[in-house]
Amino acid sequence: MSPQTTTTGLGSDLLTVVAKLNRLATQRIRLPLPWAQARLLGTIDDQGEARISDLAELDHCSQPTMTTQVRRLEDAGLVARTPDPDDARAVRIRITPEGQRILARVRADRAAVIDPRVARLSEEDRDTLSAAIGPLHRLLDDLDTAAESDR
Repeated sequence: MSPQTTTTGLGSDLLTVVAKLNRLATQRIRLPLPWAQARLLGTIDDQGEARISDLAELDHCSQPTMTTQVRRLEDAGLVARTPDPDDARAVRIRITPEGQRILARVRADRAAVIDPRVARLSEEDRDTLSAAIGPLHRLLDDLDTAAESDR
């Protein structure tokens, strides 16, 4: 464990490293759409169909701001509106097959920036990273479960 890990906490170190990896992966590629839209497309893919208000809450922005972002994705054919079965006045936003194709390309391109760097690590470091994937997924599952219980 690094000295910084003991003073600032593992969560802080993890968030710092992930943020730097994200910046590196995004800065080194040419995205087919602005990063904010690619990130929103990923959120919609992860969430499944969602109301604009739910997406705004997840992204910590106003509903009008989210409406504008969704409209841009919709105009590009990357998302579509569907009726909300729980409220006839509302709609849900879902990713389209074209949106899934673009998102897969963005994810593959970003991974292609990181993969060569991972390949240069020692076998022991690669094994450590590989072993950490499971606990990281469980961490996310735990955060998702906690967020659902807070609603």
